[in-house]
Amino acid sequence: MPRALLAVLLTLAVAAGCAGRASANGFTDGKLNVVTAFYPLQFLSERIGGDAVTVTNLTKPGAEPHDVELNPRQVAQVADAGLAVYLEGFQPAVDAAVKQEAKGRAFNVASVVELIPLGKSKDPHVWLDPVRFSTIAGKLGDRLAEADPAHAADFHARAQELQNQLQDLNRTYAESLANCPRRELVTSHEAFGYLASRYGLTQIGITGISPEAEPSPRRLAEVAAEARATGTTTIFFETLVSPKVAETIAREVGARTAVLDPLEGLTDPNADYFTVMRSNLAALTTALGCTS
Repeated sequence: MPRALLAVLLTLAVAAGCAGRASANGFTDGKLNVVTAFYPLQFLSERIGGDAVTVTNLTKPGAEPHDVELNPRQVAQVADAGLAVYLEGFQPAVDAAVKQEAKGRAFNVASVVELIPLGKSKDPHVWLDPVRFSTIAGKLGDRLAEADPAHAADFHARAQELQNQLQDLNRTYAESLANCPRRELVTSHEAFGYLASRYGLTQIGITGISPEAEPSPRRLAEVAAEARATGTTTIFFETLVSPKVAETIAREVGARTAVLDPLEGLTDPNADYFTVMRSNLAALTTALGCTS
């Protein structure tokens, strides 16, 4: 399946007799065990689940999620989950853990792929579009309610509150990016396709979807030429990856560099999804010369 296909939400039933595991029904001390693959899914699960869930994130803060490797304890956490939330094709180690635990077990599987119109894109960064992320929030609220019916009303209420906040964020983005003399984003890799599409911007990626890919000299020259032609003043690089490629282009065209965070993981313990998205918006409006 295409790697951009967003997330299968799996209710994992644990077989009896698994010694040393948290619970035989996905709960510990009355709380639903939720395992998430990386930060945006952790954020949704914590905000919607509230104090009725215990959320474990398989990707540690500051780690690059594409490269995550799971230890045996983490694989066991997947098996013990009342709900495991992951993005199929994004993290091979997580995919492998889910497949491993599926062998010989009874799974209740629900895919939200058909609920999110991703098209043929291979870009997995759907959470950078607040509208799509709002849809995912609503569906996750439904899945939590199915896994723990006793708290269904609370899950649905918190999911609706979060959806309202995401719609407010979308309106702020749309208004702030409506009047910009430049519409092109030169980014270190193509992680911002959904964001660009939502707000009428054009992404120019130095590399493709994978942040580890090395651009060819030809591609560097092409991007430099596009940056000059469009009057680009800022070359964006990301947290969690080296800025060297972006700095190379910036020197070539006389531009500056700035951070545009793909929100795959957090580096600031005081930040969350909304604070990072607002920081991204401030960086975009400055780079694009937007006026209110």
